[in-house]
Amino acid sequence: MSKDIKTAKPLYITDTILRDAHQSQAATRMRTEDMLPACELLNSIGYWSLECWGGATFDSCMRFLDEDPWERLRTLRKALPDTKLQMLLRGQNILGYRNYSDDVVDLFCKKSIENGIDVVRIFDALNDTRNIRQAVKSVKEYGGICEPAMSYTVSPIHNEEYFVDLALKLEDMGADVICIKDMANLLLPMAAFSLVTKLKERVKVPIHLHTHNTTGTGDMVYLMATLAGVDIVDTALSPLGNGTSQPATEPLVATLRGHERDTGLDLEKLSSVAKHFRGVADRLTSEGIIDPKVLQVDTNTLIYQVPGGMLSNLISQLKEAKQEEKYYEVLNEIPRVREEFGYPPLVTPTSQIVGTQAVMNVLSGQRYKMVSKESKGLMRGEYGQLPGPVNAEIQKQIIGGDTVITCRPADLIPPELDKLRGEIADLARSEEDVLSYAVFPQVARTFFEHRLAKEQGLLEDDELIAVLTAAVRAYTSGNTHPLIRSVGASAGVPSTSRTLRNS
Repeated sequence: MSKDIKTAKPLYITDTILRDAHQSQAATRMRTEDMLPACELLNSIGYWSLECWGGATFDSCMRFLDEDPWERLRTLRKALPDTKLQMLLRGQNILGYRNYSDDVVDLFCKKSIENGIDVVRIFDALNDTRNIRQAVKSVKEYGGICEPAMSYTVSPIHNEEYFVDLALKLEDMGADVICIKDMANLLLPMAAFSLVTKLKERVKVPIHLHTHNTTGTGDMVYLMATLAGVDIVDTALSPLGNGTSQPATEPLVATLRGHERDTGLDLEKLSSVAKHFRGVADRLTSEGIIDPKVLQVDTNTLIYQVPGGMLSNLISQLKEAKQEEKYYEVLNEIPRVREEFGYPPLVTPTSQIVGTQAVMNVLSGQRYKMVSKESKGLMRGEYGQLPGPVNAEIQKQIIGGDTVITCRPADLIPPELDKLRGEIADLARSEEDVLSYAVFPQVARTFFEHRLAKEQGLLEDDELIAVLTAAVRAYTSGNTHPLIRSVGASAGVPSTSRTLRNS
């Protein structure tokens, strides 16, 4: 499959309308019933793949939509028989916010592929290849298309040579495709042309580019990358395209008409399927789920290198603390914290950790007087190897005399599956349920209990929704500091819809 992508002239398209598009604009609130009427037409378009699972969809299905994410995947697989289905996996974090044992990662990859996933995009927030090793191995073992991703960012550490070297390492690990994952829309058009050119000269497998249009440069990034020879790009159908989402599909298809990189996709079919999703987007807007601000160009990302969803979290934190006037002070603090932490890319979970620590530094009036346990974990090496050298004085202030982890963090985690099976016991009806519990234990347990109650006729639909909502609110309100609670970092669970947009 990799070979024919490599030699083909057309630009291939992955459409994110079923996952990242509504994660970026609508806090992942699109329901399966919103997707199904469009599937027959989507299946006929000829996309390279449709991204439909992973990221925040798993959490949102159970937490907010009363849906089983595994059932959604099986349903979409049946409705899209001729199109590759793609998911986003956070490496050793799977879809959660901590490292899991290798046996859990292995089973999650196995079941994802068995239930219908073809392409697994695997990334690590720190670009620590040790944290994606098990997932890469498992995806290949179970017959999936393995697409490791490079979390793109800009820093004194992260230059073209860094990403070319990283791509070569991923190729050696067995990548079928390599993704440049530009989650904050920091990759500018000329830089995209240069980086893709160098990757195509050195790397044999196809290059897949993912960006957003937060800064208004996404369309130009894709055009320049296309001219440089990129093989696949991520776009989103226009009703949920642009802004914090991916560049819209239809304009790129139209732009390349008649060019040697012509996608070959039918604009009339794209227009027809967009009509359906326009209705979905209108409903989400009327319900207040889509905020018109998600379509505004925000060049603060280019200045402060902060993803759009992270900016929204900062505003929420400062409002809760009644300190909105310190917004720009916090924005200036973020690059300082990031440098002291060794320049981690700002993507889940590092974006939440760095952002929350910056807020704490500003609001406490004394830098690192207050420190989150996630900041301690990042400095201790619990999340993996930080890209650059950390500030030794700050590190000592944060972790004291704790030993810094230098091995792969997951090497310290014993097998967990049997323990998890015992904990969830009869509430789990399948290995898929056990995995749901493994990744989101509190949310999954509540979901299973009320699934059972609903089947036994003990709850009506409205009552079920009310109880689920109350349970989630009770859980998230129990988190420690309000600054952490608004980001969901302490519990490892996003408690604001905007948190879900950084993945």
